[in-house]
Amino acid sequence: MPSKKPEKIDFNTEYICPCRRRGQLIPITLTEAFGCDRCQQIFVVEDNGHVLEKLSPTYPYKQAWRWTGNSWSLIQPRWGENYWPIALGIIFVLVIIWLPLALRLANASSILVWAIVALLLAIPPAIMVWLTYRR
Repeated sequence: MPSKKPEKIDFNTEYICPCRRRGQLIPITLTEAFGCDRCQQIFVVEDNGHVLEKLSPTYPYKQAWRWTGNSWSLIQPRWGENYWPIALGIIFVLVIIWLPLALRLANASSILVWAIVALLLAIPPAIMVWLTYRR
């Protein structure tokens, strides 16, 4: 069984492209980077030669891989690097704390106004999550 332990990336070794799996990574002269001969993506070697990071101006967060000896292992972003904590925090405050308080303080005629305000405050975290995880 092949090892899952990450290995150091060698610039004298040929690697398959981590995103397409069809191309070959070719070292770019005088840099610590690789280029794919099929998808034309550029990858930079980081973390003392153990991480391959994709350079892309349109991707919302960094894509990075570790070489395990025969394949690339995708490095998942840490919990704090995505928008889930912010979105869940806003929704938690709205649903658990603010909405019951507003309903208790509101009279029958202003309950529609409070519901519209709560809906408008819940839309931004939903849009943040949607924009972050769409592909």
